[in-house]
Amino acid sequence: MDISKKTDDEILEIANPFWSHLIKASNDGKYGEFVRHFAYSLIKGLNEIEVGKQFANSELTRNLSESVEFLGTIRRDGYVTVLYRTRSKKRAGEWLGRLVLGFDENAGEVKIFGASIF
Repeated sequence: MDISKKTDDEILEIANPFWSHLIKASNDGKYGEFVRHFAYSLIKGLNEIEVGKQFANSELTRNLSESVEFLGTIRRDGYVTVLYRTRSKKRAGEWLGRLVLGFDENAGEVKIFGASIF
């Protein structure tokens, strides 16, 4: 399945629940739950100790607003990057949320290949 051939609406049906799950797990400080929908190749490449420290100590990633605004998609090589405008409950301003989705052949389903807040 090539997710990049789906419409934005079809992509958002997949992406929005993933993004909501990431925000909830991040706010709750549940790293194991946070990576639950990650592709194996992403998990394998993460330095769990470093990511865990950042995850536990970041005021931003522990206080994300559940309210986000979809900005657009970028399609490339069978992957889709979904961009969101997001805010913090404790820090003023806006951040760019990035969620990269693709079809994971090993899992046989769409998985997260990247997620970040800038």
